[in-house]
Amino acid sequence: MAHAAVRCPSARGSGDGEMGKPRKVALITGITGQDGSYLAEFLLEKGYEVHGIVRRSSSFNTGRIEHLYKNPQAHIEGNMKLHYGDLTDSTCLVKIINEVKPTEIYNLGAQSHVKISFDLAEYTADVDGVGTLRLLDAVKTCGLINSVKFYQASTSELYGKVQEIPQKETTPFYPRSPYGAAKLYAYWIVVNFREAYNLFAVNGILFNHESPRRGANFVTRKISRSVAKIYLGQLECFSLGNLDAKRDWGHAKDYVEAMWLMLQNDEPEDFVIATGEVHSVREFVEKSFLHIGKTIVGEGKKENHCVSAFFLLGRFHNFKCRSTKCPFP
Repeated sequence: MAHAAVRCPSARGSGDGEMGKPRKVALITGITGQDGSYLAEFLLEKGYEVHGIVRRSSSFNTGRIEHLYKNPQAHIEGNMKLHYGDLTDSTCLVKIINEVKPTEIYNLGAQSHVKISFDLAEYTADVDGVGTLRLLDAVKTCGLINSVKFYQASTSELYGKVQEIPQKETTPFYPRSPYGAAKLYAYWIVVNFREAYNLFAVNGILFNHESPRRGANFVTRKISRSVAKIYLGQLECFSLGNLDAKRDWGHAKDYVEAMWLMLQNDEPEDFVIATGEVHSVREFVEKSFLHIGKTIVGEGKKENHCVSAFFLLGRFHNFKCRSTKCPFP
């Protein structure tokens, strides 16, 4: 399990709720995503009042959290409310924060797909980079600097063209995608607000983390879904990127707990959250086929099934983390 190095919880930003109990009010951007949904579950179990920001669209995208707001018995100790909003709209962010007056903010909302960021570079910068500034500035505008703890979902893509192996908190950043560059701005604007305004604000540099709720356009879900379709006779072949690319993969449930733990520290610190182990895409494919009783041989061929590889011009590099501040058992 991922663990942040937690000391004594701080009285800073606690505030009092009913009957003298500390208020536990969380605001989550990206609540409908993989991490947001697990985080909402985690906080509700701890008795938080949870508020989530969702974008207005022609179709609802709340499948990962429907069980939380359609079945109140699933979170007896807490309660949840959704608000329409967008990280590109500073007015709505100020309105929501002023209304909710959260004690903890988790900024998980983002255009988070690396490859797509090359096609939507300006949008990615606006949401992932400037959107973080808008959210931080809304906290300041609402006069909540001294009562809010702010978590920023950072990423291992900050390392991009890796400068050392393994990577740790002090490894120099070298992003290699519009997504990584936007997240780099978000990282430093969080540090700036922490140092300039004394806001309790932290960056969690999370390495890859997966779950059944992972988006279908990410490689782990593409593999698992494709192998399942092959098993059911619905698919013969699928294509992947560099089969030899290596990643540090963890589980999203563990990582959202680490997010929360970071905000329970006495002083704000940035942490790398990772397992410290790396595995290749090829290994993931092989283990997925073993799960359905098939073995991949040669260059990705098994019987009549093929896994072809295409390479992305060296844009993406191998990530291996050694979390020096966030030890694992």
